[in-house]
Amino acid sequence: MRAMLAIACSSAWNRRFVVGLVALSVALATFLVLTLERVRADVRETFAQSVSGTDLVVGPRTGRLELLLHSVFRIGGASATLQWRSAEAIASHKAVAWWIPLSLGDSHRGFPVLATNTAYFEHFRHGRREPLRFAEGRAFGKGLEAVLGADVAQALGYRLGDRVTLSHGDGSFDAADHGDQPFTVTGILRRTGTPADRTVHVALESTEALHKEFAGGVKLPGLALHVEQPATINAMLVGLKDRSAVFSVQRDVADFRKEPLMAILPGVVLDELWTVVGGTERVLQVMTGFVALASLAGLVAVVLAGLEQRRRELAILRAVGAGPRHMLQLLCAEGVVIMVAGVVLGVLAHWAVVGLLSHWVRVHYGVVLTLAAPGANELLLLAAILGCGLLASLVPGWRAYRLSLADGLSPKV
Repeated sequence: MRAMLAIACSSAWNRRFVVGLVALSVALATFLVLTLERVRADVRETFAQSVSGTDLVVGPRTGRLELLLHSVFRIGGASATLQWRSAEAIASHKAVAWWIPLSLGDSHRGFPVLATNTAYFEHFRHGRREPLRFAEGRAFGKGLEAVLGADVAQALGYRLGDRVTLSHGDGSFDAADHGDQPFTVTGILRRTGTPADRTVHVALESTEALHKEFAGGVKLPGLALHVEQPATINAMLVGLKDRSAVFSVQRDVADFRKEPLMAILPGVVLDELWTVVGGTERVLQVMTGFVALASLAGLVAVVLAGLEQRRRELAILRAVGAGPRHMLQLLCAEGVVIMVAGVVLGVLAHWAVVGLLSHWVRVHYGVVLTLAAPGANELLLLAAILGCGLLASLVPGWRAYRLSLADGLSPKV
């Protein structure tokens, strides 16, 4: 068998240009299969670990997904708000242990700004109920102070004591700016792999005071900055004393009479989200499967095309003692060599792309792509590609098996 592999490698090298193109197509299929699986798994993991330990997310009665995406993942915009008095009423429920107000809508150089209070740093959990930790500094006070996520600080080069200014909306050119009221950076959070890394955190009272300076998007001159409680917020995170009371509190929120509110369970809504995007995942997987099939078809076509030009070569091997079984082994070995080379190239390309783009993807999309050895699913996919390649190489191998010695030595013109 070792001799067959040596002959197969030599033959492939002699036809290296064409064989290289087939190997590249196999590498592309492998790269797409592995990258799609890695992105799919890491997106789920990132979303699942973005919030933990929070029993309910309470907000205005809009869409469940809209509330979760806006309040937890900073995606989209809020179509409604809830009154501060209503939030305090929900917080006074006998089953509520803690709550965190969330107010969004401002930005800083493309990064979202979250206005909240110090309960956020005390009670918010991510991953496996891990708390937020500071890499440098401390939490903000009630003045114009800000705490930066790790990606914000790294991308913009901020350090403790630097000044940041907020803009209304997404920070577009025509958005109003608070350039004369900068916030001082008092803390930088450790990286969490969650949307907190891409967020500027400020005190809720400070942003409320800033917004009092504007009316209809136009800054009003002569107003002094003073701290006060907000009139409205976008949502609130709620932790319960006993998790068994979650459905009871959810019903009480739904029956709240002062304004229409809703309470969602983050884990349940995340499952709904994956149900929605599950069809897209399957479409991408099917498209990747077609790419893999096209690569295998190219492998079969190249080996079969080369077989007609190698009939004399194969006949000479038969003349020196190689039997039909050896011809089958030779063609199969060539197919396996090409498949292994393509798979190895695809794996290396996958690692290279994930390693180079992981930081950019995390900063811009909040998805943490992990550079790791192939897991169980990836190994199964690689084994499937290699297995299909072996089966595909049986087609030209069977053709070579049926070629007679006389047919090879006296080819038809």
